[in-house]
Amino acid sequence: MNELEKKEITEHLDELRRRLMIVIYFFAGAMLVGFFLSKPLIYQVQEAPWTESIQMHAFQVTDPLKIYLMVIMIIGFVIVLPVILYQIWAFVSPGLYSNERKLTLSYIPIVMLLMLLGMAFSYFILVPYIIQFTFELSEDMGIETTIGINQYFGFLFRTVLPFGLIFQMPILVLFLTQLGLLTPMFLKKNRKYAYFILLVVAALIAPPDLMTHIMLTIPMIVLYEISIYISKIGYRRHLKAEQKAIEESLD
Repeated sequence: MNELEKKEITEHLDELRRRLMIVIYFFAGAMLVGFFLSKPLIYQVQEAPWTESIQMHAFQVTDPLKIYLMVIMIIGFVIVLPVILYQIWAFVSPGLYSNERKLTLSYIPIVMLLMLLGMAFSYFILVPYIIQFTFELSEDMGIETTIGINQYFGFLFRTVLPFGLIFQMPILVLFLTQLGLLTPMFLKKNRKYAYFILLVVAALIAPPDLMTHIMLTIPMIVLYEISIYISKIGYRRHLKAEQKAIEESLD
């Protein structure tokens, strides 16, 4: 490794460190906002229509504190997500073509929208169904269900947050395709493996209930198929950008 390569690596590491510090500063500020929003949000979640028959209990002294801190961190993450995405874009943008820089920068608000849509889908559709099913099952079995607040919010976190991330699949695929790291041919070729992974993810999120498993898996498969279609668009753009760059270099 010559001195020029060492210098370039050092510069990249310095830039990466600087951008990580920016994210940390913004995250600290976002957690401060979460400190004021966490209690109203926790109250709203506890007062959701499907919790009318649920009595929540704290089985450990620190359970309320755990939930409080966890909600603060989640609020902080959602608020700071655009900053994280922008810093990632700014770090990799020097390696993109000029038209790709503008296009990928426009993905940031789309990512936020998909994140909120995924969380809303899970919270307002999946969570009520899963709770209704499990409580009806408990009633049929003559079991009185006692819910710990730690377990209830843990269930919400494991259900709502993954779907916020899963809904990022199309835009992530498009971004990787624009970078030339992914192709629609690869996605089609490995479709069956992707389906298997999605089935496993759904099994980890859902209780042992076929209908709930199907309700979780179908949106994931639909998102994967949408991602293949979007990847085709991104791949065409990537090829055009490469061709344009080659023509400019020849001129």
